Amino acid sequence: MTPKTLFLVLGTSLLFFLWKPLHAESKSFDLQHLEGCHKGESKEGLQDLKRYLEKIGYLNYDDTAKKNNHANDDKFDELLESAIRRYQSNYHLKTTGNLDSDTIKELSLPRCGVADIVNAGASSVPTDRKLKHDHGLHTVSHYSFFSRRQRWGPTKTNLTYRFSSSVQVVGLEELRSACSSAFKRWQDVSHFTFQEASEGAPAADIVIGFHRGNHGDGVQNAFDGPTFAHASAPEDGQFHYDADENWSLNPSSNQIDLESVAVHEIGHLLGLDHTLDIPEAIMYPTFSYGIIKRNLHPDDVEGIRVLYSLK
Repeated sequence: MTPKTLFLVLGTSLLFFLWKPLHAESKSFDLQHLEGCHKGESKEGLQDLKRYLEKIGYLNYDDTAKKNNHANDDKFDELLESAIRRYQSNYHLKTTGNLDSDTIKELSLPRCGVADIVNAGASSVPTDRKLKHDHGLHTVSHYSFFSRRQRWGPTKTNLTYRFSSSVQVVGLEELRSACSSAFKRWQDVSHFTFQEASEGAPAADIVIGFHRGNHGDGVQNAFDGPTFAHASAPEDGQFHYDADENWSLNPSSNQIDLESVAVHEIGHLLGLDHTLDIPEAIMYPTFSYGIIKRNLHPDDVEGIRVLYSLK
């Protein structure tokens, strides 16, 4: 082997090992080995599940001084059982408190990283549900708002956005197309207009980008487990895609649709929280690979119009 050939082989190997941790990092959230687990047991992997349930709002080990606090171990304690019961109730599963197969399946689905519950001590998601009349029948709307009912001020109806990523994942034109179409869906049913900020503009109301792992907006918002994106409530204006997912405008069975997720996260940016009772709603928190889900549900539309008192 010539020196030149040896150099090329070593250089290629080095690039492979440098690249692999970044682009072949496993985003799997394998809970199958926990199926059947219940209170009183100890099993490797329960600590990871606890962290995930804390992230999405169902668990809160706030009494760190307590001797029997199991936040950092693999013990299936009473708090974890209570969190699982709350999760099962919200997702209309049997409220066993155990990690049965249906619960494992639901927990493993990719989802938005915005928490379902702001205060894990609450018995249900803080929500603003409105009783309405429908041809003499009483029906319940299931949209919900953030706990402090955050919304953009009355003069902030023309919102600007720009793109800023720490990781290059898709081309800017592809991202621009997905977000432009997603913004239009909300524009058509509200009083908002959306415009990409001009080159060199000092600031924008909304910043959209790809990031990975713990990307600077707090450990609670780090991309781990099956979370694929998150966005802030008004008027913070942050919308982040997980760079470790496989994104596309025409998703195959192992890809996530850029636009579908953008429509969901823009709902958060405007002040809507998750809708847990209508899987067809854009604001439902879980998603699936290979699925295109871009159309607003009537519940999404009513939610945004009620939040901003639109007729």
